[in-house]
Amino acid sequence: MEGCASGREKTPIPPLWFRYFVPSVADLIFIVLFGAVTWGALAPRLLGDAGIGWHIRNGEQMLRMHAITRIDSFSFTMSGRPWYAWEGLNGVVFFTALAIAATFALTLRLAVRRGAVLPVTVILLALSISASTIHFFARPHVLSWLFAAMWFQLLDSSEISSSRETDRRVLWLPVLMLLWVNLHGGFLLGFALLGLYLIAGLIRHSGSREGPKDATRQRLKHLGTVTVLSLLASLINPYSYKLHLHVYQYLSNRWLMNHIDEFLSPNFHGVAQQCFAALLLIAIVALAIAPKKPQLSQLFVIIFAAYSGLYAARNLPVSSILLTLIVAPLLSQVVVGAHTNPQLPPRLRAFFSRCESFTSRMGGMELRFRGHLWPVAAVMLGLLVCLQHGKLGSRQLMDARFDAKRFPVQAAEVIARRGIDQPIFTPDSWGGYLIYRLYPQTKVFVDDRHDLYGEQFLKDYLKVIRVAPDWDKVLNEMHVDWVLVPAGSSLANMLRETSQWTVIHEDGTEVLFQRTKVL
Repeated sequence: MEGCASGREKTPIPPLWFRYFVPSVADLIFIVLFGAVTWGALAPRLLGDAGIGWHIRNGEQMLRMHAITRIDSFSFTMSGRPWYAWEGLNGVVFFTALAIAATFALTLRLAVRRGAVLPVTVILLALSISASTIHFFARPHVLSWLFAAMWFQLLDSSEISSSRETDRRVLWLPVLMLLWVNLHGGFLLGFALLGLYLIAGLIRHSGSREGPKDATRQRLKHLGTVTVLSLLASLINPYSYKLHLHVYQYLSNRWLMNHIDEFLSPNFHGVAQQCFAALLLIAIVALAIAPKKPQLSQLFVIIFAAYSGLYAARNLPVSSILLTLIVAPLLSQVVVGAHTNPQLPPRLRAFFSRCESFTSRMGGMELRFRGHLWPVAAVMLGLLVCLQHGKLGSRQLMDARFDAKRFPVQAAEVIARRGIDQPIFTPDSWGGYLIYRLYPQTKVFVDDRHDLYGEQFLKDYLKVIRVAPDWDKVLNEMHVDWVLVPAGSSLANMLRETSQWTVIHEDGTEVLFQRTKVL
């Protein structure tokens, strides 16, 4: 009985100055993550994907032309073809770090608001962040992580609460969709979640009695209206319905999905993937032992998150965030209720009683912190450093650049210095970097915009990269005179042995070849 009383203790209300000037746990997570991704240990990961390059040049082109990009201008082979853009480096890193830090700080805050205790939430959030590092790249997809967390919270809170005010919050979803559809192609996730909640509502409606059935019917009408409004909002984009059709055609192409690395299932030998596996195992345990089972819609979301994370590595961040938001409150029920479990020894129950009292007070205080002055100060400091070209006083804090051991930095300097303006054939994973470094002087034959190039072109491209039969015929038909490939690759070794190709530049990362004889 004493343990129960301590669990019902009122959280002391801290003084006003304390609530506004002392950082909360969410604030601390934001500051640590923002610092680590901006100029700390995680900063080099953000520029680990060459696709960042064409994103930057496309943004500059839109600012210069005052128009949305509708046709490609970066690729030699696809120049002028319709393209759907549905996707200084210090500034790029800064804003990406801001989006990532805000996403996970918000995830912790929402999980606590949903009833999770801080220790459990922090552990699950750490696993979620670790799983998401697989996609810590300075690209627009990080905005989809933030939108997914907000979208789920609005959708789920309107279902589990009987408050009319909470139910009205779901009307913000069409507004959110209007922003989401114009920032990243991940907006389809919003409709997937809406579909899951509609299906759960239909099942609940078919199995409920007359009284609850009326409320469920009203809920379904409300949710259906929001779905229609969100669909209409998603059509307000530069490409209208053609964007939806393009994304569908891209994601439904089985060959592309089976040959693009980020759409392949995760390799669980990596640390990030193992953290996601740990989240899945914890979710299974939480479902088994939680005294209060989740709503049917939440169960659907857990299944969806697990399946999508196992289906494609690129889904791990969003799947981890959704699992954290649902599983943290479930697991917290077990921790909070452990002190009343008669099957546990008295000393263990007393320990859990003290833990429950402490975590209850901490959770209550976490939700009372209002100031968030320290995260604001961290952002302002980061912005100041960016404006000072990465320096704080005389100290260089930020120096964002593409890794010369991973990208053809030296070869790009050679190409620029020699004024080579003929298109370069290079791996798709390098194309974006060359666009960033050499456009408009030099174009590429291929980059990682796989939806632009299409299945047939990419089949020919892989034939060359893998030195499959007729690889040289493909190069001849494409009139390729310059090839830039990784040192030690199969294609590099083959071109060395071919008399019509000459090495122009070579270092430990890349080899630049020029055709000297046409067959």
